[in-house]
Parts: sequence; C-alpha cells; structure tokens
Amino acid sequence: MQLFLILLGAVLGLTYGQYNYGFLFSQKICLFAGITLIMPTLFNVKLSDISLVLLHKTVILKGMLINYILLPFVALGIGLLTDNFGIAAGLFLLSVLSGGGMVMHWIKKSGADTSFGFILLFANLLFISLSLLMLHQFGIYTSDFFGESYLDGVNMSNFAKAVIILLIVVPFIVSRFVMLIKPLREFITAKRSYISQGSIFIIVFYLFGLQSSQQLFEVYDFEPELIYIAIAAVIGFYIAVFILSRLIYNLDSPQERAAFWHTVTRYITLALVISTFSISTFGVSMLLPIMFAYIVQIPLAVNIDKYVFKKEKKSEEV
Repeated sequence: MQLFLILLGAVLGLTYGQYNYGFLFSQKICLFAGITLIMPTLFNVKLSDISLVLLHKTVILKGMLINYILLPFVALGIGLLTDNFGIAAGLFLLSVLSGGGMVMHWIKKSGADTSFGFILLFANLLFISLSLLMLHQFGIYTSDFFGESYLDGVNMSNFAKAVIILLIVVPFIVSRFVMLIKPLREFITAKRSYISQGSIFIIVFYLFGLQSSQQLFEVYDFEPELIYIAIAAVIGFYIAVFILSRLIYNLDSPQERAAFWHTVTRYITLALVISTFSISTFGVSMLLPIMFAYIVQIPLAVNIDKYVFKKEKKSEEV
C-alpha cells in the first residue's frame, strides 16, 4: 500500500507540475515532514534510555562503522562508476541517512529491542548534521571527477541549520508538549500509520510537483540511459548493504537486530526532502536513485522479514 501511494504521489506530482507550472519550493515542507513523520516517533524516546547507549556501545560502534564509513564508501564507488554527478550524489545521500519511517515497524515485527531501536532512531536524527557535512564534502572532492562545478554559495552546508531546526529541534520540542496532552498523544499513536502514509503521499506529491522536478522529463527525453543506470546503481547498493549488514550484525541479539534494521533501511523520504535543496547543485538526476530506492527498499524489507527472520525464529523455537 505504501509503495502504491508513493508511486501515485510521484506520478500525480509530475503531472500537476507539467500542466500547472509546478510549485515553488518552501522550507515549510521540512517542518511538515518533521511534525508528521518524525515527531510521533519521538514519543517513545526517554532520556532514561540513554543508558542503553553505554550498555550496548559495541553495537553503536558497529552501526557508526557501517552507516557512516562503509556504506558511504560503497555509495562512492558505485557513484563513480555511474559517471553522473547527480546519481552519485543521490546514492551518497541515501548512504548517510540511516533508518526511516518504517524502521520501527520492522524492528517490532522481528522481535528486536524496540527501546534500543528508538534510541538509534533519535541518534540518527541527531547525525543529520554529519550527513549534510559528508554530502558537502562529497560535492567538493568529486566534482572535478565528474567535470562539474560545486559552488560554495549553493552547497548543502548552507541549509544544515534550517534542516536541523525543522527536522530535529522543533519536532522534539513539539513531542514533549504533545506528551503532556494524553488524549492527543493516544490519538496520534493510534492513527500513526495513517498519518505517516498520508504525509508521505503529500510530501512526495509536493516534491515531484516542484518546478525543478519537471526537469526529470528532460532526463527522460534526452538522457534516458540515466534511468537504467540509476536503477542498476540502487540495486547494487542495496545488495551491498544487505551483505555487509548480514556479515557484521549478530541477529541472535535483539539489540543488533534493531541496529540491523537501521542499516538495511535508509531514510528515503528524508533524502527526498533534503535533495530538493540541492538539485541546482548536483542536477535533477539526483532524484533518480532516491525515487528508485522506494521501489527496491520496501520489497527488500518485506523479504528480509519473511525469509531471514522467519528462519531465525524457527531456529529459536527448536
């Protein structure tokens, strides 16, 4: 259902932009994403759970290693092979944004440690500033390879403050206030899946309806090979993500299961929001790997839960 809504939102957004001149970008979409997608997940983040970080510091270090060192190198290698600045940048952005809106669903379903999962979710949100810095460094050091310019005046570092405030600070403050109003918190918690799906549809529709997103039609008309290159790059990236995650994490541990899900799933919607800041810098082809990541990641997560953790559960029963 979620994949259908995402594809529908993208198609309707592109169609609207094509016939109605498209939307102008506003940072309010970041605030909308922060309140509807991120804020509800923070209800379960308790300051007392911070002790879990020290208790399971080895798992934290594993997650840092794979999410902020190994996967960026994998994305960099695949990105260089694509020979396209935008596709490489989109893939790199995915590699530095861990977790996602569905990550807690998969953590609960696989019997992983949900308390630890929420701590990882919050920690990864705090690392958004690091992710933006890494994308900025990517632009600086790879632009010459792709024969592109990366102007300091329009790079991602300029948007870091706004993103951090709208996607981390404001949602956290709002979550603390909402928690004081029990009926409101219970309503949001009960309807969270519907709120999440609805907000993702609105965000995807809006972002693909932007005037800048209409350049995707030019890619289709003049460089259609980039579509196939992006699909191949995304599939290769997720294969590498799964293999590395399977090798590094011990799935017998509930905490490592939670960390596993925070690695095999990437925060695609957040990547889509952030990428709109930098289309003028990296090119509209940056949207391609992020768009195709939805098509790859959702079925991948379903099959991992169905086959990998089904086997784990059977072995535990035996």
